Amino acid sequence: MPKSIIRRWLPSPEEIRAKNGLKFLGTLLHDPNLFHLNRHSVSVAFAVGVFTSFLPLPGQMIIATLLALWLRCNLPLSVILVWISNPVTLPAIFYSTYKLGSWALGTPPVDFNIELSWEWLTTEVEKIWIPLFVGSLLAGAFFAALAYFAIRALWRWHVVKRWKLRLERRSAIS
Repeated sequence: MPKSIIRRWLPSPEEIRAKNGLKFLGTLLHDPNLFHLNRHSVSVAFAVGVFTSFLPLPGQMIIATLLALWLRCNLPLSVILVWISNPVTLPAIFYSTYKLGSWALGTPPVDFNIELSWEWLTTEVEKIWIPLFVGSLLAGAFFAALAYFAIRALWRWHVVKRWKLRLERRSAIS
């Protein structure tokens, strides 16, 4: 993957370290591995971001940050990729993962209507949270692995392509 394209979209390490909300991390943000753009760092960051985006938990960006710090992969990419689950995609993701969890657990899916109220949250979520969480973990793990291997393959393909172009240019000059 061309580093210049990725670098253009990501904030610099200095911009991230200057954020007031991240001051509590102290010297953890000084690890250069958190900002490297290499095949390993980017592919692990994609896996972290994609996996975290499937979790039916609040604070996905915090979870992605902690996983990126623990796995020492590209922090900005990990956090940005959490936005795969956004207000537009969230209903489809959670409905699909709920169905997957119900199937994996062998329980019949419960029909429910979503209402944005505290009463609905306390009564209905109790019925659906286990299949939702299991399905989210399964889907998150599957798509994280898919993203990891796809990025590694794309990166390798790009490097091989650039090498071939370089060899062709060298042979044309000689």
